[in-house]
Amino acid sequence: MVTASTTPPTPPGPKSATDAPRDAGAVGANRTGRRDPRAPDRVAGEVHDERPRDFVAPHTGSLTWRMIAISAVWIMVLLLGGGLTLDRTLTNLVEQNFDTQLNNNLTALIASAEIQEGNQVWLIRPMGDQRFLEPNSGLYYQISPAGETVSLENETVLPSRSLWDQTLQLRRSDRTDVLNYDSAQFDGSPLRIAQRDATLPGSDTLWTFAVAQSRDEIDEQIDRIQRILVISFVILGLGLMVLVLLQSYVGLRPLRRIQGAIQHIRTSGSNRVTDPLPLEVQPLVQELNMLLEHSERQAEEARTHAGNLAHALKTPLTVVNNAATAHAPDLADTVIREARTMRRHVDHHLARARAVGRRAVGHAQTPVRESAEAVRRAVERLYPDVRFDIDGSSDAKVAIERQDLDEIVGNLIENAAKYGGGSVFVTIDAEPDNRRCVIWVEDDGMGIPEEKRVEIFDRGARLDTGKPGTGLGLAIVRDVAEIYNGSVDLAESEDLGGLLVRLSLPRA
Repeated sequence: MVTASTTPPTPPGPKSATDAPRDAGAVGANRTGRRDPRAPDRVAGEVHDERPRDFVAPHTGSLTWRMIAISAVWIMVLLLGGGLTLDRTLTNLVEQNFDTQLNNNLTALIASAEIQEGNQVWLIRPMGDQRFLEPNSGLYYQISPAGETVSLENETVLPSRSLWDQTLQLRRSDRTDVLNYDSAQFDGSPLRIAQRDATLPGSDTLWTFAVAQSRDEIDEQIDRIQRILVISFVILGLGLMVLVLLQSYVGLRPLRRIQGAIQHIRTSGSNRVTDPLPLEVQPLVQELNMLLEHSERQAEEARTHAGNLAHALKTPLTVVNNAATAHAPDLADTVIREARTMRRHVDHHLARARAVGRRAVGHAQTPVRESAEAVRRAVERLYPDVRFDIDGSSDAKVAIERQDLDEIVGNLIENAAKYGGGSVFVTIDAEPDNRRCVIWVEDDGMGIPEEKRVEIFDRGARLDTGKPGTGLGLAIVRDVAEIYNGSVDLAESEDLGGLLVRLSLPRA
């Protein structure tokens, strides 16, 4: 069989003659050179740790603490923003309610005021709240000419009895509506003042009406509201953090269950994760089970290859051993013949092992046209009289390593050139509508009878023993194609009348 690739050279052995004895002594003998009879490959007195070494994979931190930190920051932002907003809203509501009461008293004060002789103002009915009569009660009113300095000696000023020996220092304002503001003119007792300028019937004077009340009551209400808000939001924040901790613990429990299931697989020999798990982690479990199945299949393939190779080599070795024991005169010819047989089996199983190993690395993408052209150039040198024709798609790619594709295509083209009548047709992607890439290799030879098309894939099966060969070409093609989930089958070529080999491989 001819392919367009070459086998890499064998790595060199030890650099010096002392390397091998040193390694052998480290494994096979102790200081006295005595081996442990219970384990031929171990040294008596040596301690071997057969426990698997723990591999610590790199990580980016704890997922649990990441969730807790993100939740904590977000909860703090929401609680702080919500608390400040609620505090500002409730404070405004309390102040608005307080101002409403002041404005009602101010309206009642204006409605009760009249002008006496001498342009003096007086109240035709007393204010309803008794605190206006109690000295320093915290609720006051004052009527004074607008824009004038207010003093107790001014007879035009009408203060409430609760002011006693004090007066309200008011702001100058050109507004005719109510003006509400805070004042700190009384030491130790901040005031909230509502004032309005108005004229009274029978007077051209603009009077300033003012009602003031101590802010102690409203400030106490605001402090109480703020304390309740702080306590409530602290309790709410702690409750939310407990909820986050529980959610992180309960929510990530399936991952810990997966960890326990994987540990159970390693210790008990089970080959699947069968525990019921939430829907979100089912894809992970499914991929894990597929990986375990893939590893199990590879291990089984390795055991099968080893068993097949041992069985294949057993018969030639028995023949050689019998011939050597009997001192047969044709011993040399027997050794050469059986060595060739063993070489064929070894090559066959090595090809399968290489394909399995490369398949496990990842998904390859190999252009079919490039591989076919490279193989054609190599085969043309062996069969210069054969006409080769490659047609079909030039963009088709298959999910198979280039070296393996060269090997199976090379086997098919070389067989077509060897057993055909001088013409070989290769059609790439012969069935474009097929979900797989189909490659046809046709020749104009005698073909293969339909009843022989199954057994021809057996190792060592040959229909034409007159030409050199090992009988492993089609077996290698079938085995390597199946490793990549492909297939190969035989039919009769309608155009050339010989054999048609239909190779189907997964598209890349």
